[in-house]
Amino acid sequence: MGIEDKASECDDSEPSRKVDHTVSTHEEMQAPEETDVNLRSTDVSEPTEGSNLLDSNEKNLQQTPTEDSHLQRLRRTFACPPHGLLGRIVTNVTMVVLLWAVVWSITGSECLPGGNLFGIIILFYCAVLGGKLMGLITFPTLPPLPPLLGMLLAGFLIRNSPVVSDHVQIKHRWSSSLRSIALSIILVRAGLGLDSKALKKLKGVCVRLSMGPCLVEASTSALLAHFLLGLPWQWGFILGFVLGAVSPAVVVPSMLLLQGGGYGVDKGVPTLLMAAGSFDDILAITGFNTCLGMAFSTGSSIFNVLRGILEVVAGAATGSLLGVFVQYFPSSDQGNLAWKRAVLVLGLSVLAVFSSVYVGFPGSGGLCTLVMAFLAGIGWKSKKVDVGKIIAVAWDIFQPLLFGLIGAEVSIASLRPETVGCDRICGFGHSKIPWRKTTRGVWNGCIDSGVFSHPHHSPNWKSTDWFAGPKASPES
Repeated sequence: MGIEDKASECDDSEPSRKVDHTVSTHEEMQAPEETDVNLRSTDVSEPTEGSNLLDSNEKNLQQTPTEDSHLQRLRRTFACPPHGLLGRIVTNVTMVVLLWAVVWSITGSECLPGGNLFGIIILFYCAVLGGKLMGLITFPTLPPLPPLLGMLLAGFLIRNSPVVSDHVQIKHRWSSSLRSIALSIILVRAGLGLDSKALKKLKGVCVRLSMGPCLVEASTSALLAHFLLGLPWQWGFILGFVLGAVSPAVVVPSMLLLQGGGYGVDKGVPTLLMAAGSFDDILAITGFNTCLGMAFSTGSSIFNVLRGILEVVAGAATGSLLGVFVQYFPSSDQGNLAWKRAVLVLGLSVLAVFSSVYVGFPGSGGLCTLVMAFLAGIGWKSKKVDVGKIIAVAWDIFQPLLFGLIGAEVSIASLRPETVGCDRICGFGHSKIPWRKTTRGVWNGCIDSGVFSHPHHSPNWKSTDWFAGPKASPES
């Protein structure tokens, strides 16, 4: 064959190749569609027997809990070794017993019934338990009761229970020292919680709020004590400053909770109340010690007043120096910075409170602690939050001791019925004497004792004269 025949064969083969190519491309285009249809058909297909069994089991588990779930919970609760609620109970009881055992192994008889450390440990345990139980009491429309009320009641019951009070005894010096430590801790928390900007803006309101109510209440109590009870002016003001003092142990934790929740922070309400409550307490301590010095000292009254002013100046100056020192030491490049700062601040505050009593300026220790913590917080800025958390743990330990010891100071056996008028009041209740006659007896007793006649009362007058009738004059 020639060249022409080969060319014709090539021309005949090209159309067939084109047809084959077009057919293959058409089949490739149809293949995805067929696979989609197949997938859809499998999706719509009926469920298998295995899937039906799984679905039925899931539905049964979701509808009602089976007995197996209850058995599993019981097994988890009473598992060996125990964990969960039972594990926590065993751990807490072991820690409680271990604390007493370690102290007993070191001190011996001091940690046995009747010893001083035994009384402190039992009081601490009972105060914590009382606070927990009081927190469980709730009313529908009222907030939960504060735990400190349960701590006070626990100390009160320990002191006034006949059998318990014989074995739970705490020395007065230990009680006073523990309360002073608790005071220094709560003043440190107050100083660190103050906002410098809000305090600068509300400094005038803070001074009025801290001094006004305290002085007015102290003066009013002194007037009533002088003209109704016959107390001298010094003792009347001592009573007034005791009644007019605001407890920072109650105010400061509540304000820190509000501050943590963001309530009143924009207007500086928590800072205002914490600062005012702390300065109010310091003012009451200073006034109490000033009047107490005037009642017992033989020096001039002017010197005692100047001594009170000197306490304030010395406390503020010492607190400023210590606050500047704590800002830079420990330095910021050291490790465990928050713990070192917390230990340093707490140590200096406790030293300030106790040394001020030793020197003879009891009111300057609290003011020194407050000023030092405030200046330290300004220097630490945002890092003071970490220090505050560590000091909050120390407060959680000393809070039950503080309120438990305060409740244990109230002794019903040491109160004489004629002093508080209980015998007369109970007599009125049993004899069904009307309140009009009771009021008349109080009025006659005041007139007969000379309460409203002259400022210097008769030394023979007693509180029982309130309920006595008018005495016959010697002439009759």
